[in-house]
Amino acid sequence: MSTATTRAPKREAFGSRNVFILSAIGSAVGLGNIWRFPYVAYEGGGGAFLIPYLCALLTAGIPLLFFDYAIGHRFRGSAPLAFRRLHRAAEPLGWWQVLICVVIAVYYAVIIAWAAMYTWFSAQLSWGPGNENDFFFGDFLNMGDVAGGISLEFVPQVGIPLLVVWVVTIVIMGLGVKRGIGAANSVLLPLLTVMFIVLVVQSLFLPGAMDGLNAFFTPNWQALGDPAVWASAYGHIFFSLSVAFGIMVTYSSYLKRKTDLTGSGLVVGFANSGFEILAGIGVFAALGFMAQAQSAQVSDVASAGIGLAFVAFPTIVSQAAGGPLIGVLFFGALTFAGLTSMISILEVIVAAIQDKLGWGRVRATLIVTIPLAVISMAFFSTTTALAVLDTTDAFVNAFGIMAVALVAVIVVAWLLHKLPVLSEHLNRRSSFRTGLTWKLLVGLLAPIVLGYLFISELIAKINTPYGSYPDWFLSIFGWGMAISLVVLAVILSLVPWSRRSHAKDDPEYDEFLVEESYEPDAETGTIRTTEGAGA
Repeated sequence: MSTATTRAPKREAFGSRNVFILSAIGSAVGLGNIWRFPYVAYEGGGGAFLIPYLCALLTAGIPLLFFDYAIGHRFRGSAPLAFRRLHRAAEPLGWWQVLICVVIAVYYAVIIAWAAMYTWFSAQLSWGPGNENDFFFGDFLNMGDVAGGISLEFVPQVGIPLLVVWVVTIVIMGLGVKRGIGAANSVLLPLLTVMFIVLVVQSLFLPGAMDGLNAFFTPNWQALGDPAVWASAYGHIFFSLSVAFGIMVTYSSYLKRKTDLTGSGLVVGFANSGFEILAGIGVFAALGFMAQAQSAQVSDVASAGIGLAFVAFPTIVSQAAGGPLIGVLFFGALTFAGLTSMISILEVIVAAIQDKLGWGRVRATLIVTIPLAVISMAFFSTTTALAVLDTTDAFVNAFGIMAVALVAVIVVAWLLHKLPVLSEHLNRRSSFRTGLTWKLLVGLLAPIVLGYLFISELIAKINTPYGSYPDWFLSIFGWGMAISLVVLAVILSLVPWSRRSHAKDDPEYDEFLVEESYEPDAETGTIRTTEGAGA
């Protein structure tokens, strides 16, 4: 068979570094920035929380962002291929990250669908004053109890917008990295930013807004002595920056060879944090108004997650002058933030299939996204959707993302001793150089913090069944799901790579090795450098 028929399609690339930065920020800025960070900061000591938060950003978030960038850009592949090129035994780490994204994608889409519907509901105040809680859980979700089993009852007001979300994301993914992902982020992220700035400004003029800001920013210095607050800051940063998902590994593999990696990482890290602080200002200004309207304390109305977004904010929309506009801006921002993150999550999966099987963009996109859309519709457009979402999200975060991050830094730093190679690659072309400090942060501090967080979550979920759900339910959608990800990752790593895959015959990567003065080891398949630091 000729080379022309066996060679994989040419690897795609972002149009420019700026488009990559927009895409990376779009991935990092998601639902958690808007509905999770403000409450985490408030519970963690208000203004005082910014100290552990910034420490976590500088000592863990950005160093691990550099870690992902170095692996993806240096080894020029999706998560499985990049880790395989790092060392063949590390390939399961890449598939573990891919499978985590599979799980997240199937439930993330429905939250975007909820936000899109609430954008429409806000314009008409569909829920009715004082009926926000019952409307969301009853009229909208038709929420049922999982005690009797998983429901197959279709909820059309959820299922139809969920289908639309999947159609939109499939079209964007099918258009490719430059015309699809890059173009979408170049439009959605600026639009999201403008919408949220307008929302924040409008929230600041609400009666009681200053009470909310005082609650958010007033420092509780005693909280700094609580290890749980520091753990909370580090835990939030890990999830917020999209590290260990395989997202940044995949995105950085689409960068041109001569790109300032660390400079890009600093821009992404601080832009993400800036958006979170902006979200905190907007959310707590609105909660201050809600507290004043109800003659309550801000602490009585402050909440996080689904309760904040789909119960508290509709209450604000109902009571505030210009409430419909606030609602449209808030839920529109949630929709756009969700879409930019959803695109990045799916790209991890699509890129892995492209690299493994040597398929083209459209074929890989359809083969990946259509089954995921079917699964998503089956589980998350029914009356038991919220329970499945809640449990799956809790376990994939604790025993998926956190676990794979812990294992990855231990394997790469301590077992394979690859941090010198990654550091050298970062330093070849970056404005901000890495050295011993970066290696210590990634190889020593990150495993300690991740290990502490992982063990704490493990003990908590063993001692107290999560959400008081039935044991059979947690065994399937909690513990069973988390364990199966690891098993399936190993199995996928044992599947032979197609002769058309980028792993077999990749002249672009071979050219990269020559240009960078790196050589593949003939016996192990790993990479060693002929200049500078050794592997």
